[in-house]
Amino acid sequence: MHELWITRIFNNNLAGPANAVLNGVHFPAADPRNPWSDWMVCEILVVAFTIVFFAVLRARLSVDRPGKMQHTMELVYDFVHASSEEVVGHQGPRYLPFFGTIFIFILFCNLIGILPGFDSPTMYPMVPLGFAVCTFFYYHYTGIREHKFGYIKQFLGPFWWMAPLMLLIEIISHLARNLSLTVRLFANMFAGEQVYLTFIQLTRYVFPVIFIGLHTFVAFLQAYIFMLLAMVYVGGAVSHEH
Repeated sequence: MHELWITRIFNNNLAGPANAVLNGVHFPAADPRNPWSDWMVCEILVVAFTIVFFAVLRARLSVDRPGKMQHTMELVYDFVHASSEEVVGHQGPRYLPFFGTIFIFILFCNLIGILPGFDSPTMYPMVPLGFAVCTFFYYHYTGIREHKFGYIKQFLGPFWWMAPLMLLIEIISHLARNLSLTVRLFANMFAGEQVYLTFIQLTRYVFPVIFIGLHTFVAFLQAYIFMLLAMVYVGGAVSHEH
């Protein structure tokens, strides 16, 4: 079985703590000698990189002399802010922290696969599923916070006699969103990663930048699509339209 070099280091030196945590939640590892998976390790690295990145960015924030990193993140902020207003409406910026976080974190998870010796965590279904479940609970939370108990009316349809059928349909539809979000991100990143690795092997020294650029484009596109769908779901949850 393929194992990344960084995963091997984790398994050789941190197998004990990993097994302790997994046993503590009653989910023991299939192989106690190798409890760490590639996607776990790469996702942890992305979390660590994200924390360090924004810590450094915050320390360098300047009104008078903004650096390149600050300019780049300001562009990202403006992009996410404009998208939230367009999709969600005037309330969109209220949910900007979630939209920005999901976009940047998925983007970093997608891009780490470009580095030799690392995998994109999003090419493993467990990671997109985690993002999907977080989005599922978040947009329902925003709907309940906005409408209180009136939120349930969105699931009952326009006529009382249709309520039982509409409720069943809506429940299935909302649960299916988890599958849709998961499969879309996982399938596209897995396919993109395989195509990228194949062409890199075939053209090891000939135009590799082209395929790196293509992989980077797919990484940005999939992060944006996931964020956009999250905005659509939040917009539907908080909408006051009759």
